[in-house]
Amino acid sequence: MTFLAFALRSSYTQKVMNCSERGITEGAGWTEVEQIASGRNIKKRSKSSLSLENLSQKTANHREVETCVMTEFALKEIMSSGGAEDDIPQAERKTVTDFCYLLDKSKQLFNGLRDLPQYGQKQWQSYFGRTFDVYTKLWKFQQQHRQVLDNRYGLKRWQIGEIASKIGQLYYHYYLRTSETSYLNEAFSFYSAIRQRSYYSQVNKEDRPELVVKKLRYYARFIVVCLLLNKMDVVKDLVKELSDEIEDYTHRFNTEDQVEWNLVLQEVAAFIEADPVMVLNDDNTIVITSNRLSETGAPLLEQGMIVGQLALADALIIGNCNNQVKFSELTIDMFRMLQALEREPMNLASQMNKPGMQESTEKPARRENPHKYLLYKPTFSQLYTFLAASFKELPANSVLLIYLSATGVFPSGRSDSEGPYDFGGVLTNSNRDIINGDALHKRNQSYKEMHCLHPGDLYPFTRKPLFIIVDSSNSVAYKNFTNLFGQPLVCLLSPTAYPKALQDQSQRGSLFTLFLNNPLMAFLFVSGLSSMRRGLWEKCQDYLRKINRDIAQLLTHSRSIDQSFLQFFGDEFLRLLLTRFIFCSATMRMHKIFRETRNYPESYPQLPRDETVENPHLQKHILELASILDVRNVFLENTLDDY
Repeated sequence: MTFLAFALRSSYTQKVMNCSERGITEGAGWTEVEQIASGRNIKKRSKSSLSLENLSQKTANHREVETCVMTEFALKEIMSSGGAEDDIPQAERKTVTDFCYLLDKSKQLFNGLRDLPQYGQKQWQSYFGRTFDVYTKLWKFQQQHRQVLDNRYGLKRWQIGEIASKIGQLYYHYYLRTSETSYLNEAFSFYSAIRQRSYYSQVNKEDRPELVVKKLRYYARFIVVCLLLNKMDVVKDLVKELSDEIEDYTHRFNTEDQVEWNLVLQEVAAFIEADPVMVLNDDNTIVITSNRLSETGAPLLEQGMIVGQLALADALIIGNCNNQVKFSELTIDMFRMLQALEREPMNLASQMNKPGMQESTEKPARRENPHKYLLYKPTFSQLYTFLAASFKELPANSVLLIYLSATGVFPSGRSDSEGPYDFGGVLTNSNRDIINGDALHKRNQSYKEMHCLHPGDLYPFTRKPLFIIVDSSNSVAYKNFTNLFGQPLVCLLSPTAYPKALQDQSQRGSLFTLFLNNPLMAFLFVSGLSSMRRGLWEKCQDYLRKINRDIAQLLTHSRSIDQSFLQFFGDEFLRLLLTRFIFCSATMRMHKIFRETRNYPESYPQLPRDETVENPHLQKHILELASILDVRNVFLENTLDDY
């Protein structure tokens, strides 16, 4: 699911911006919060949801009355505990009152975010903007009045940490809704500052288990952000700290949730170790590689290449594989595809205009990522709801991508017809306790599997350009598509089975998705290599970029290729996915242990083999790459003669 951009153009925001330019001191906090409403982290949208804005305004007035009552009660409690109420100066009383109001208001708005629809890109903007605005005011207020709040309110460091943690969560959820990776950096800066300043350090001294749980949840959220930013060194440190915190927590309070927290540790450990190949520096430290789209990632279009002008705007990333490594609600396959559909993050501070330069005439570089929904084990109705929302809001000349990583559902018996509901499909969540996805094909049913996403279920959405990737043991069911509406339509389909030597790796993610995310790592894995020096890795990456450029030329120069492929080829993300798909297919066809037809990827429409996946020029490149790695012996020398 992904969170939409919004604009904070309030007078308060402008005041904060002006104050930042004049250099307001940091106080006891850190500078990132000073910039939260400065405009650097806000993207303006031309449209907003009037209905939600009106509704939120009505409820806001009612909540303000409630908050004032709560604030007055809290104020009396606090003042009475600190001494005679009459002895407290009026200005300090007002400071505590204002702080309580902002704190209550921020909690109400934050909790209200849960009630916003998870799908649709326009319904939540104004509400999210108000939440950011209140948290900005709250943070600055506690900075400016720290001494009074310490003396009269009894403000504790863990409470400051909670405010900062909420702002970090806002940035993270803003990333989820917008898919803009820059906001991950902002979330990281807040979470990192909490750790550096030890805001939660005193929690363990208080006999309150609920406060320790807040600390544990902070660690879990911080780990998720670090995973998404590929900060694996930080992740390992956080996992060790979290492990110590969990041990202390369970020892002190003898709680029942020890198993759940230990499961969190096991999940993140498995997630870190999911990559099958390690890239090493000369001192044997592990090199962290990023698989997001860089400026040199996608092959450039040659001058004069005739391709479509479609742009990838929306993507549904769906994960429903049994027993696959996951953390939070993100399987390793979902994680890899997520990164394949994002650009490298940039620090938002580096993108800010200098003071007085807001109206720059230079057009900023195009940085937008496709909007994404992340759906972990959705039911059929949930999947269809999100799909319909994406379809409805898809802009003109745009593409909707559907990625399905799910257990295969096979037809229950022979059918007299061969329609779009007769070949099975992939499993959706049935919300039942007992699901044995691997045995679904053994059921003797006279009806179709109702929790299966059949190819026919996607037919209504082919009215707009549709790009489908299916990674499943029954991916070939989607080969039986019919393009009813004449719109560009492509399906990239995984092998339905892998050689026995590779099958035991399925828990660590699909080989097909690994090829689409990190083709060199996948190539090393099928070649039997588990580690590599950095220098050789970079040399192979350079050669792989050359292979991608040549694959792009093969596609665009083909005389018999279906035009749908060329319609999608103008988009950087889709171009890279298509070239990686062809590299994957050609590699598997040349590999000695991939000898069955079901071991090879397929596509709809079919690619012309002799011009793409079995092209002698491409085969020569693959053998050359194998020679660089000294693994040429695992590939067939003269592939065409072996068919």
